[in-house]
Amino acid sequence: MPFFLTRNLFVHLPATMTESILIHNCTLLTASGAKLLPDAWLQTQGGTIAAIGKSHELPQTAANSATTIIDAQGMLLMPGLINAHNHCAMTLFRGLADDLELAEWLNCHIFPAEARHVNEAMVYHCSKLAAAEMILSGTTTVADGYFLEHQAAQAFVDTGMRAVAAQGVIDYPAPGVPDPSMNLKTAAAFLGAWQGRHPRITPAIFAHSPYTCSNQTLQNAKKIATENDAPFFIHVAESRAEQAMIQIPRGTSPIRHLAALNLLDQQTICIHCVWPDDEDLEFLVRSGAGVVICPQSHQKLASGTAPATEMLRRGIQVGLGTDGCASNNSLDMFREMDLFSKTQKLDTMEATSLPAGQVLQCATINNAALLGLKNTGRLLPGYKADLILLDRHQPHLTPCYNQDLLVYAACGADVRSVIIDGQLVMRDKKILSFDVQDTMREVRRLAETVVRTPPDCK
Repeated sequence: MPFFLTRNLFVHLPATMTESILIHNCTLLTASGAKLLPDAWLQTQGGTIAAIGKSHELPQTAANSATTIIDAQGMLLMPGLINAHNHCAMTLFRGLADDLELAEWLNCHIFPAEARHVNEAMVYHCSKLAAAEMILSGTTTVADGYFLEHQAAQAFVDTGMRAVAAQGVIDYPAPGVPDPSMNLKTAAAFLGAWQGRHPRITPAIFAHSPYTCSNQTLQNAKKIATENDAPFFIHVAESRAEQAMIQIPRGTSPIRHLAALNLLDQQTICIHCVWPDDEDLEFLVRSGAGVVICPQSHQKLASGTAPATEMLRRGIQVGLGTDGCASNNSLDMFREMDLFSKTQKLDTMEATSLPAGQVLQCATINNAALLGLKNTGRLLPGYKADLILLDRHQPHLTPCYNQDLLVYAACGADVRSVIIDGQLVMRDKKILSFDVQDTMREVRRLAETVVRTPPDCK
């Protein structure tokens, strides 16, 4: 069993049923996300939301039963944001290779850096660093895909985050899997080790792409995921050149290639989908497969703009993610929401495309549904107590007429407190679940070896 998994197994456990947090004097984003409810209160019990109401209706029993009381003093309470695609350990490579096109960025910089520097300690500490950045900016759940994912999952446990953690599969020597013939056994072992192991961790499989995995590898990886009722993630249609990179294409586009291999269904999450045509979109509609858009990454790598407006119009389940911060370079989902809406408006030349309310849904309710997370992403009794408090007493948030300001003006720095699974993980900008300074020291130490290594291409 991996070192970090045995050293610190499940330090931060979910809230017990006796723990209760009462937040009062807040403005609350309603369950529909369509309006703000002023002068409100919310109480958690264990890991779920127990009750919501107006302050003048707050029963004395609620205050008496609370183990923690937070006077929000006019702050805004909303569901924690969900990042539906990330490679958390790649915080080590933030800023390592900027302003490059996708193929050069991957082949000359990222893949070689991963081959040299990814190990158990790196994945554990760098995933913790990503968790710190996400918690500080209001993300309570992440869908992560990487190698040595045991260590990433443990990092999420130790930091208090909720996560869908996916073991990477690729047909090349990879960190933790030097023999590619063991890639599927490694993924299956990861699912077996983590399914039912911790209530905040959902294990999954991440097949890197149709150009780095053979047809047989893709089909067998999907079979393992299906047999284990686990989500299946894959990068697809990220660039115009992708079809030519597939060794034995079964379709005339990357998405039709996946369809021909019977990989598309309701538990398949297609990442990027920047270049689908009408026929591709119909395959996504019929299969029920979900799509995750990563606008910052798409713009930075000049991949293009995914047709999210048309996807949503056709009823395709669309979510939102940051991608790894090596290609973003931020994990702030507020920043991502803002760009998501604006790039769709520019792409369609319609100012009404992808309004703020729909973007909020993509980052909360839609992402939860896409990832198979039940009772998550809304402020509603019986839903998971994954909550964030924003400080509205800021010049850029004044005045605040409606919830649209959360998309177009708010930022991760506005987040003051974070509750995940009924646990107070951050209060007044202070992370309580782990030592962030210690994590930053570890990552800086790891980075010292990276800067001494030149890129593979000149």
